[in-house]
Amino acid sequence: MSGRIPQHFIDELVARADIVELIGSRVALKKHGKEYKACCPFHGEKTPSFTVVPDKQFYHCFGCGAHGTALGFLMEHDHLSFVEAVEDLAARVGLDVPREDHGAARAASPTDGLFAMLEKAAELYRKELKGSARAKDYFKSRGLTGDTATRFGLGFAPDAWDFLIRTTGQSEKDRQTLLSVGLIIERERKPGSNASPGHYDRFRDRVMFPIRDARGRTIGFGGRVLDKGEPKYLNSPETELFHKGRELYGLYEARQASRTLTRLLVVEGYMDVVRLHQAGITYAVATLGTATTPEHLSRVFRICSELIFCFDGDRAGRAAAWRALENSLSQIRDGRQIRFLFLPDGHDPDSLVGEEGREAFESRLDRAISLSEYFLSHLSSQVDVSTVDGRARLAELARPLLEKIPAGVYRELLAEEVAKLVRLDAARLSAALTRDADRAAPKTAPQPVFRPKLAPISTGRGSLVRQAIRILVHHPMAATHVRAAPEDLLDIERPGIPLLVELLNDLQENPCPHTAALLERWRGRPDFEPLAKLARDEYPVDASGAARELTDALNHLFPERAERRVEELVRKKSREGLTDAERAELQSFLTKAAVTGNAAGQRT
Repeated sequence: MSGRIPQHFIDELVARADIVELIGSRVALKKHGKEYKACCPFHGEKTPSFTVVPDKQFYHCFGCGAHGTALGFLMEHDHLSFVEAVEDLAARVGLDVPREDHGAARAASPTDGLFAMLEKAAELYRKELKGSARAKDYFKSRGLTGDTATRFGLGFAPDAWDFLIRTTGQSEKDRQTLLSVGLIIERERKPGSNASPGHYDRFRDRVMFPIRDARGRTIGFGGRVLDKGEPKYLNSPETELFHKGRELYGLYEARQASRTLTRLLVVEGYMDVVRLHQAGITYAVATLGTATTPEHLSRVFRICSELIFCFDGDRAGRAAAWRALENSLSQIRDGRQIRFLFLPDGHDPDSLVGEEGREAFESRLDRAISLSEYFLSHLSSQVDVSTVDGRARLAELARPLLEKIPAGVYRELLAEEVAKLVRLDAARLSAALTRDADRAAPKTAPQPVFRPKLAPISTGRGSLVRQAIRILVHHPMAATHVRAAPEDLLDIERPGIPLLVELLNDLQENPCPHTAALLERWRGRPDFEPLAKLARDEYPVDASGAARELTDALNHLFPERAERRVEELVRKKSREGLTDAERAELQSFLTKAAVTGNAAGQRT
């Protein structure tokens, strides 16, 4: 569904989100007073300079200058668009993302028809399952219940070449849509013929597993043969909506089962996922006929910090596990945990959980080996570590793999373990492994880290506007204590006045609780980054103190506006005279000035 996401929903979403919980699922945070600190996930460092401030719902790094809100973190860390970040955060807090159509009919998105066709096909497959004793018996033989079949939307594609074409592809437009989403295949054109070659259904005589995106929309299918046949599993092809290297089967269902996932279990088959969920292991997902990709992993670590790969213990399973490890290395960060579970011979997750139950299966998960343990044991098995040649070979095998891991504590610790295996001091091993790379690397001067410097805030007249804006950034609710009309400041010719007036008007009309909520109202506008930089500053003043300081700053600005107006009226009086209203306005200003002057004289 397209359409603008309303601002009031963004306000509510940011108010409900917990930035500490969100960032803590990806970075190892440690409490430090009222704040939380960690090594920055955006640049390599050994001393923590990354700070999360719960009161502001804001993070910033004193080392590289990174800063932002919960939505900003998802966009920067997980490489999401703004809309994707909103949908991700909304799913975490249990909200549905609304869209505004401004009272008019919404223009149809090019993908609307694709989603509608896929959902129509899914519904037809579900109906076919109800009428097929053979397909239902197959699911029953695999231990599935009707409730599980309903939860996953399981279905059946009948043994017919034109089932979908007859039921949904009557027009040329419908057939093109079916073709676009991979549900039908175009027949090969006969040589020399100009006639339309026709189409046929991709899925025939298979039980069907709909694949859903993060919003629960069907984006593709997996189909399994009921009897013998090849391929055993058949997936939808790559389409505009469906990308195998990005999607995970069962992820939508896992997030529906728990809004606060702490770990995910990656298995190999659709039936494994469905059977595990039925047994109560509702955090199981599966890749879609492809190896685990860095994009899969990036998506997983947006949701939780622990991932367990589950593979058969045979040779093929271990080969798949090693590919998964290699693809995982670029996604390793301090605070993320990746482990591996190898099943007994002759078992897959489906059969094993059916045989021993949830508790026994989860006890195996608790004993799964860590990535580092698997990394070291696999490499050691490739060489003879009792010989110098073998240890040198192990170091050479480890070098390109270690280079894939982002700089940080984890990489250093794993390198130390490799050093122990090759019986070499860690520093000497590191120097030896990087020597060739240093020779080959182009000699370029290191680029300095840009750290924007902000002018210090003072109580002088020259900084009053910036001081008032800074107060509003740190304590947006202070605007509700302002009684004067903000528009009266517009006569003052100072940089930042239009921004200050707009902030005051917006926050008085629609108060917001903290810094992050304010910043999200300004995202995408030129003043967003300057406001975000102000949010990085320390401002150790409580809410009541902020309200007093804002009032004081504005009280200094409003007389300036009056002075400018008096000068303007006096000039006009000497040039062309004043209207009755202007004479009354000038007299009012002069009377107030006289009263103020007398009061000041009495105080002295």
